[in-house]
Amino acid sequence: MFGSRTDNPEQPQRASIGSLLSSLPDLIRRLIRGEIALARAELTAKLKAAGVGLGILAAAGILGFILLEVLIAAAVLGVATALPAWLAALLVAAALLVIVAVLALVGVRALKRGVPPVPEETIKNVKSDVRAMKGESNDPAEERL
Repeated sequence: MFGSRTDNPEQPQRASIGSLLSSLPDLIRRLIRGEIALARAELTAKLKAAGVGLGILAAAGILGFILLEVLIAAAVLGVATALPAWLAALLVAAALLVIVAVLALVGVRALKRGVPPVPEETIKNVKSDVRAMKGESNDPAEERL
């Protein structure tokens, strides 16, 4: 009893296999909860980016509708009067066309960032966790040896 591990404070105590195995379900449960939280955060970010893209595309659609109205007004003014009135309407329509094109390009880019809403980082982490549980290496350099 006098030289046992429990009497020597300098030696770290090791947990028994039984206690390690009994703590395994709790560790797995915490790991799964952590991966779910990561997936939720990743999906939220991607859906937010997609929402911004959809909002910008909606603005481009509204301005596109206004563009159509201005073009119709330009056609009416062009027939009704001489050059100055319809030329002014066409210039306004051209400016709206440029704005619509820019908004549409920005909206498409923002939408592409959020779609598809796949939690890529979480999938990579889960695959790594599965490899670790199987006892496989996570280091690509070790796998080549």
